[in-house]
Amino acid sequence: MKAIQTLCLVLLLAPPAWSQQNRREAEATPPQPRKLTLRTALELANRQNLDLAAARQRHGVTLAGVQIARQLPNPIVNLAVLRDTPHEGLFFEQPFEIGGKRKRRIELARQQTSLTDVEISAAERQVRRKVRQAFYTAAAARSQSAQRGQALELSRRLRATAQARFDAGDVPQLEVFQAELEVARAETELTVAQQREKVAWSQLNALLNEPPEMVWEPAGAMEELPPAVTLADLTRRAQESNAELQHLAQEERIEQGRRALLRAERIPTVNLQFGTDFNAPHDFRVGPRSQLSLAVPIFSRNQGELAQAQATLGMLAGQLAATRRAVASRVEASYLEFVARRTQVELFRGTLLSAGRRLQSLAEESYKAGKASILTVLDAQRNVQQIERDYVDSLLGLQAAFAELEETVGAALD
Repeated sequence: MKAIQTLCLVLLLAPPAWSQQNRREAEATPPQPRKLTLRTALELANRQNLDLAAARQRHGVTLAGVQIARQLPNPIVNLAVLRDTPHEGLFFEQPFEIGGKRKRRIELARQQTSLTDVEISAAERQVRRKVRQAFYTAAAARSQSAQRGQALELSRRLRATAQARFDAGDVPQLEVFQAELEVARAETELTVAQQREKVAWSQLNALLNEPPEMVWEPAGAMEELPPAVTLADLTRRAQESNAELQHLAQEERIEQGRRALLRAERIPTVNLQFGTDFNAPHDFRVGPRSQLSLAVPIFSRNQGELAQAQATLGMLAGQLAATRRAVASRVEASYLEFVARRTQVELFRGTLLSAGRRLQSLAEESYKAGKASILTVLDAQRNVQQIERDYVDSLLGLQAAFAELEETVGAALD
């Protein structure tokens, strides 16, 4: 009876074998990939990218600067106890800023906040470019892995054909060895491509602030071409939204606000004092007291600071004109690069891909019929594989050129 109780207790406490097996299978099963579009990736980065989150924290710092600029000067309390008469005194001193100094100071702080917003927008555009490039790099790596898999299937099919012809006595065993070598080469290239794909997705996950092991399935990635754009429209939009131009224009507004504040500070601050004296024997016990003071602007009237602000404004105006010309030139260069890449992709789609695949198919059929050597088939397969790799590289180059063009313009183009 005791042995039966012990056995029942062991069975109750021990986890079922089927649950342990299921747990092991669940751990061994790789996670299912999640669909990821470019738009989704950009939205994730906008919400989760750590560099972008750190840049946005600066907005709170500059808002605190506006709050600092709004502060009024504190009053000063003076309490005097003297041996002379009157023996005690209590009075207050309050500075009064006139001439719009506080208003100018607040406006200058707000302009600093706007400059921070411009810098945050520039950081957002940089993250957008990085995410776009990383997304299409990962999609290209996925396409290259698929191409290596197809090449492996072709090599295995060729090996089977060579083995069958060798068994029939039509070809020497050397061709079988050549086909097996091609299979080994294709397997190696597939393994390397899969590792590169893992690296590419890991880099994208870092930008999205997702776990490194997160697996994605790109949706509608490489084959979709960016929209067509015109140089005139891009140049016009760049003059309005380019990050460098916006930064210089905001710096110019800040310097104008600083100059206005310097001019307002030439009007002296009035210090008003009022209070009471106590305990003056034979004269009075309590007597009111007041006083008015201000700095007389004779020697220092912010002459040097105003001259510096004026010189800075002139320098910024020159930089702004030069940057406008440089931005127009960069937009033109980026646009021409984009057009060249798009033309290259269209040539691959229209001619090279179909011609290479047709040649590979004909070479394989000729080998099966005994009208061509295995070297001809291998050469055709390598040619079509190289064309497909170049096609994927051209698609990736097109997306990189579009990302560069988008960042130069400073606005989303799709």
